[in-house]
Amino acid sequence: MAGTEKKTAREIIQSYTGPKLRIMEVCGTHTHAIFQYGIRKLLPPQINLISGPGCPVCVTETGFIDEALILALEKHAVICTFGDLVRVPGTKMNLAGSRAQGAEVRIVYSPLDACDYAAEHPDKEVVFLSVGFETTTPASCMAVRRAKEQGVKNFSLLTANKTMDNAYRVLKGSADAFLYPGHVSTITGTGIYDQLKDEGISGVVCGFTPDEILTALAVVLVKCPEGKPFAVNAYPRVVTAEGSPIARRMIAEIMEPCDDVWRGIGVIPGSGLQLNEAYREFDARVRFGIPKTPGRPNPACHCGEVLMGKIRPKDCPVFGKVCTPDHPIGACMVSSEGTCSAYYKYEL
Repeated sequence: MAGTEKKTAREIIQSYTGPKLRIMEVCGTHTHAIFQYGIRKLLPPQINLISGPGCPVCVTETGFIDEALILALEKHAVICTFGDLVRVPGTKMNLAGSRAQGAEVRIVYSPLDACDYAAEHPDKEVVFLSVGFETTTPASCMAVRRAKEQGVKNFSLLTANKTMDNAYRVLKGSADAFLYPGHVSTITGTGIYDQLKDEGISGVVCGFTPDEILTALAVVLVKCPEGKPFAVNAYPRVVTAEGSPIARRMIAEIMEPCDDVWRGIGVIPGSGLQLNEAYREFDARVRFGIPKTPGRPNPACHCGEVLMGKIRPKDCPVFGKVCTPDHPIGACMVSSEGTCSAYYKYEL
């Protein structure tokens, strides 16, 4: 970075005269922060900032919602979930709609809350919808461990937990560099990014304040023209090389890798997490005999292309017209981290 020592990150960005670059921020929180702070307006025209599949609700397939609806309406289980999932469309309806048909859907703030509710209501089957990346998966593991230790037999998970590393490999050709999510990196550490660098994938671990995002972007603009893959931690106040070994050990104790489907991408081998044999009794699919169900998303919805960075939300024919936050057609408009919701809030 010779010659740039006295420049601020903003100056590096605004004075950039290098080649065209595609930078993908995969974290939905980054997407919203970039819009909120007006960072896109600072970028030179040859920099294309792409929003990728970093929203766990958004990449969860329609079939997962259909499975939850089967549990709620046919198996009469109490569904416990975070708020965003309630309005995500399934093939025929969402979980909010199932309430009108008698389903019990409860909003919780933690999977531990769902486990406690099951312990307090032993006459009810309670299923927590476990959706998320490495950041939230440990809490689901804690809930399962608590259920096993306390003998809570009426609690289970419907899992759609995912890991990010193989997604970067699939998206390798979609961007010249990634802004790696700070939240996930607190768990994984930076070692995974060194591995990706060895495979020709470049990126910068990015924080969430305006200065941290500008710093990460400036690093990309300096490093990319050098022509060598790179991995830089621009969020050292939070992210360390080792991450959280305790959280990773907990995940390894209770879950195991599996192939999983990502909305817009398809099956990514080894990118999912499911309960292992020792904890299989808490797997809702096993407990209720429900196979993974291929759902059918609304054909008018282009969330898949948005998540792959192939189009921007404004290119979707229903964006801002039929599909709005009040009447969402796709998950990217529902989720508080969704790309479509960010574009609608800040650009429409």
